[in-house]
Amino acid sequence: MFLRSAATAIALTLAAPAVAQEAAAPETLPDIALGAEDAPLTVIEYASFTCGHCANFHNTVFPQLKSEYIDQGQVRFVQRDVYFDQVGLWAGILARCGGDDKYYAVSDMLFEEQGEWLSGGSGDEIAANLRRIGLKAGMTEDQMTACWDDTAKVEQLIATFQQNATADGVEATPTFIIGGEKVQNQPWKGMKEVIDRKLAEVEPAAAE
Repeated sequence: MFLRSAATAIALTLAAPAVAQEAAAPETLPDIALGAEDAPLTVIEYASFTCGHCANFHNTVFPQLKSEYIDQGQVRFVQRDVYFDQVGLWAGILARCGGDDKYYAVSDMLFEEQGEWLSGGSGDEIAANLRRIGLKAGMTEDQMTACWDDTAKVEQLIATFQQNATADGVEATPTFIIGGEKVQNQPWKGMKEVIDRKLAEVEPAAAE
């Protein structure tokens, strides 16, 4: 399988003793944000590309969050990938493969077409499906192979996921951190109420 390097990296990283991980801890990666840098509120989503509820959020709720708050400069949005399984890691590597500027576009494709690319009957079929998404996003075969073979970058992705998820106590996806408050997945009406409440708290402070 041409994703053997990625599979090996995640297996070794997750199975290694804590002491060994501390001795050679890989550098963590910065967030990739969407929206105005000076937005008064930050919304962080912990999501897995193999999570059906995450796909539902991105396909039905996220467009409203984007149009009503992100595009209006009220919210800065950060998606943090969660790797609960090997296939989710492969997709996460692909999302980062085109560079930060393409991350959210590729992420959207992965969620929109989740049912299709996950339908492969084997790891090789799923990997081939992911390659087709990468090609549609403008990546080359060689570029994708290089990303999946980059074990150092894979270890950074895993370390970033582990550090962030541990710090925020994330145990399921999607989980949201809205203005520092952990919020479970819920319909848009409930999430909008939390966002409006948080904005009401931060906007008076910003005006002082």
